[in-house]
Amino acid sequence: MKPYQQIQIFECEEPLVLIPLELFAVESPHPYQRLGAPYGERSPYLLRQSVLNSLLQAQAQLQSRHPEWRLQIFDAYRPVAVQQFMVDYTFAEVVKSHGVLPSQLSEVQRQAIWQQVYQIWAVPSLNPSTPPPHSTGAAVDVTLVDSTGKTVNMGSAIDELSARSHPDYFASSINPLEKQHHVYRQLLCQVMLDAGFQRHPAEWWHFSLGDQMWAWLHYSAKPSHPVVARYGRLMPEH
Repeated sequence: MKPYQQIQIFECEEPLVLIPLELFAVESPHPYQRLGAPYGERSPYLLRQSVLNSLLQAQAQLQSRHPEWRLQIFDAYRPVAVQQFMVDYTFAEVVKSHGVLPSQLSEVQRQAIWQQVYQIWAVPSLNPSTPPPHSTGAAVDVTLVDSTGKTVNMGSAIDELSARSHPDYFASSINPLEKQHHVYRQLLCQVMLDAGFQRHPAEWWHFSLGDQMWAWLHYSAKPSHPVVARYGRLMPEH
């Protein structure tokens, strides 16, 4: 169990709504749909209504600084079945990168790879007390798109299994390009924080509002002002 999963959830039953994709930048098709992730009839571009409202505020904050820039939504709502698919897919990709077959792994090797996978991916838990953040409709993975429509270079890809995923990886770099990566990461973080989101401590792209991680990060920063996790895993899933 991760620390944030100890936060109690008081579900508010706020509905999922479709993100107006014409207002943001998106990949088409969705990155996980392209891999074959089982969304069924559910769109991956769903968020809780209040989370969407705050995301629109974050984009307004961005455009007050860079008028023609936009947020690019990489991922939003993720059913647990999709979480399981992506966890399994990532495990298989890591095994492949080692040049071996899964059947050739020792138990120690297998556990080491799972530990690596779960540095990025939440456990696809069906326990209502420990939902994967994206299954709540309160988490979103985002990056920046500039005025030319080009995705801004943030120094690493979303979902990258490396130390470069850490938000402050480039903070102390003296390399001009790497310093710029940090500036862009900080810009993304600031506009999202100004709109009420909290950033995942280990992922520069992952932000949430109203879920367990958000409440835990709020409490960690301001213990005297605890907040409630109001979004749990949505039931039923289709």
